[in-house]
Amino acid sequence: MSKPDDDPENPEWTAADFARARPASELPEELRAFFPKTRGIQKAPTKIPISLRLSAEVVEHFRATGPGWQGRIDEILKKAAGL
Repeated sequence: MSKPDDDPENPEWTAADFARARPASELPEELRAFFPKTRGIQKAPTKIPISLRLSAEVVEHFRATGPGWQGRIDEILKKAAGL
């Protein structure tokens, strides 16, 4: 892989740049509002990762519904199990 060309508007940081860097939490609130909010670390696992074989039709149907499709399958399975 070749090294990208030097970008004068985004130079590589030096040790001095890192020493001067401050955490984003020190920015004024009106500037921090522009940063996307992220979720914190999961406190305790609420779901168990497993491998489950499903028919292609089921997977295609739920994937077509967009993000969160696996959670929707979980909700349907809980309802079917009476949970």
